[in-house]
Amino acid sequence: MKDEIFKESPKKQFEFDKNVASVFDDMINRSVPFYKENLELCAKLIAKIANDGAKVCDLGCSSANFLIFLSSLRKDFRFFGVDNSLPMLEIAKSKANAYGLNIEFIEGNLCEFDFFNNDVFIANYTLQFIRPPKRQELVNQIYKNLNKNGIFIMSEKILFEDAFLSKNVIEIYADYKQSQGYSKFEIAAKREALENVLIPYSEKENISMLENAGFEKIESIFKWANFESFIAFK
Repeated sequence: MKDEIFKESPKKQFEFDKNVASVFDDMINRSVPFYKENLELCAKLIAKIANDGAKVCDLGCSSANFLIFLSSLRKDFRFFGVDNSLPMLEIAKSKANAYGLNIEFIEGNLCEFDFFNNDVFIANYTLQFIRPPKRQELVNQIYKNLNKNGIFIMSEKILFEDAFLSKNVIEIYADYKQSQGYSKFEIAAKREALENVLIPYSEKENISMLENAGFEKIESIFKWANFESFIAFK
């Protein structure tokens, strides 16, 4: 379905409810530059470097796009998807079943989640929705529950520290969304709905958060303006 949620003024803050879940794939493909290419890059990297039979857990798995693509590359991996949105998980399960995939989906709030050990954790555009006071502790839990030589990939919308640069990048991003068919009204309405819901960090803040959790080897593997993906090793 086409994302037309913000053709009217938002009546509430943004949340991953039934309405958003029903148009999520269209929304994210039109809202996040190079979403598909970045997803495939991260999945191909995991497929190449993770151990045979690796346990892979996608935190904030949404409609399971990442897990479905990765499962096409590595049949021997075990896949887990965690999300706090039941409507989103219902779509994820439906898609996985359509592909005949064995993915275990778990409904849960990541800040209260009973973590279990994995070889790979993924958090694509997830941590930006976690309140800052709880974000570091969540990354601490990810590090703690990674097996030795484990891998963590996270993708985030980021802030620029320079105000002039930030202003111009935000304008370029707005132009991008217009090129994807969103009107100026829709862009402004979604920005209003996301205020104090999506709270991005700068590149330095994200790297510091990973370092504070215990990660020592951290690299940026993808960046487009105010979107960036990081890989960290335990």
